[in-house]
Amino acid sequence: MAAVGSAVGLGNVWRFPYICYDNGGGAFLIPFFVAIFTAGIPLLILEFSVGHWARGTPPKAFKKIGKKWEWAGWLTVLMPFIVATYYVVIMAWCFSYMIYSIDLRWGAQAGSFFTNFLGDTGSPLLLGGISLPVLLGLIAVWFSIFFILYKGVKRIGKIVALTVPIPTILLIILTIRGLTLPGAMEGISYYLTPNFSKLLDANVWLAAYAQVFFSFSLAQGIMITYASFLKKKSDLTNNAFIIALADAGTSFLAGFAVFSVVGYLAVSQGIGIDTLGSQIAGPNLTFITYPTAISLLPFAAAFFGMIFFIALLTFGIDSAFSMIEPISASVNSKWRIPKAKATAIMCTLGFFLSLIFATGGGLYLLEIIDHFIANFGLVTIGLLECLIFGWMFKIYRLREHANETSDILLGRWWDILIKFIIPGILTILLVVAIVNNVINNPYPDYPGWLIVLMGITPLLIITVISFVLMKIKGKKEDEQI
Repeated sequence: MAAVGSAVGLGNVWRFPYICYDNGGGAFLIPFFVAIFTAGIPLLILEFSVGHWARGTPPKAFKKIGKKWEWAGWLTVLMPFIVATYYVVIMAWCFSYMIYSIDLRWGAQAGSFFTNFLGDTGSPLLLGGISLPVLLGLIAVWFSIFFILYKGVKRIGKIVALTVPIPTILLIILTIRGLTLPGAMEGISYYLTPNFSKLLDANVWLAAYAQVFFSFSLAQGIMITYASFLKKKSDLTNNAFIIALADAGTSFLAGFAVFSVVGYLAVSQGIGIDTLGSQIAGPNLTFITYPTAISLLPFAAAFFGMIFFIALLTFGIDSAFSMIEPISASVNSKWRIPKAKATAIMCTLGFFLSLIFATGGGLYLLEIIDHFIANFGLVTIGLLECLIFGWMFKIYRLREHANETSDILLGRWWDILIKFIIPGILTILLVVAIVNNVINNPYPDYPGWLIVLMGITPLLIITVISFVLMKIKGKKEDEQI
């Protein structure tokens, strides 16, 4: 349940529907499911097997392969920590909008309201002040993460028993309501109408693999950490299938919830859905387009507005605390710092790093760092995992470990996927990302020094920190106080 909560997050609600219709509509589902079975599930099984076999955090697991690889384990837990520093900011926005939903405070001008809410300066070069509502939301969310994690895995188990099913139920309610709106079918048709010519476009296939890779919380140390807590006889392969299909199913369902409302919005305003295209991605969908549609609902608008943002918060909280758990567990494991203290340190540090994204220019800085982490950081770590576990270790041992407790037995085809096919796919993704984002189309409208500072420098810094943390001597079991 914790792994499902980690995989299913804010990205399922807005990123999947947008990527789907932008890459062939219903036809996109073909490469999407191919990607799930050729990369998503095999990598989930790999990370579950590594965590379950090593019975420890990612740094410990990589060190068990070879002492010189411990740095890669630290890199896998530092990357999601950086993601959490801005992911929590988006949750803070959701927290404020949940309150604003009571009286639909954004009114008929959701766009200008969002700009004022952020204190938007219009440029990443002009930070401005810190938005007070965002600051209060940050405090609430970071405290919630600490409260969930400080007692360890037992507390997590109790929390996810609520935070995994509740948002799914709320999403179903929103979907049912959306499908009853005028124009809903036009939106659903736009979402699902297949454009099979897109299947000949390599970028569509790359988009499908990227969506699966990032949506499943792979290459972030999360699944390795969670798997280390599993019982010895846990069915690793079945767990991977369940989590992958639950995540994919939630994304698909979210498409109906989103596009039924988008269709309604287009009909209400007398415009075509295709003219809303840029409004369906990212913050625009969540904080401008969807609130605008909510305001137009004929009845119970405030109620459905609150349901929407509560669903986003509960979807997001599982992903957020799963990004902090690997780093706090790793600090606890190596230096025997009490779990509550390690969690407090990481949450406090995360809060102060989040403040830069709570400024008037924070939205633009958030987009820059997310752009580079998504396109370069996670793909690189996934490639490292395949190379280290596939080539620097006897991969068949991990396959045999998974087969010992699993009903679905893995064959040598799995070894081939980990050693050859998935590294090949991730290498192509990385090369295409470099060509598209660095050579052909550098990040637009921003000076080069800012891209280096906010996009490339964080990746270099956490790589250096990974080696430093590897070199710092840890405490042995008998040294624990």
